[in-house]
Amino acid sequence: MVRKLAMRNVNLVDAKAHLSKLVGRAAAGDSARITRLGKPVAQITAVQIPRKRIDVSAVRVMTDRAPVQQETAREVGC
Repeated sequence: MVRKLAMRNVNLVDAKAHLSKLVGRAAAGDSARITRLGKPVAQITAVQIPRKRIDVSAVRVMTDRAPVQQETAREVGC
């Protein structure tokens, strides 16, 4: 889950020096606005990736076709 935090301004020199850190923070929901000479020119935010829906019928088909395990994990020694 991505949490939303207030966007902060980062000057271009600092953004270049700490890009990896800014990207990590953006992925966690902390967006950053990049400024040049005090004016906003870009921003780093997390990408919203749509979640795929689970096809329940396909899962049922796979589990129905799976062979029944004869012994428990305890019996096998796992």
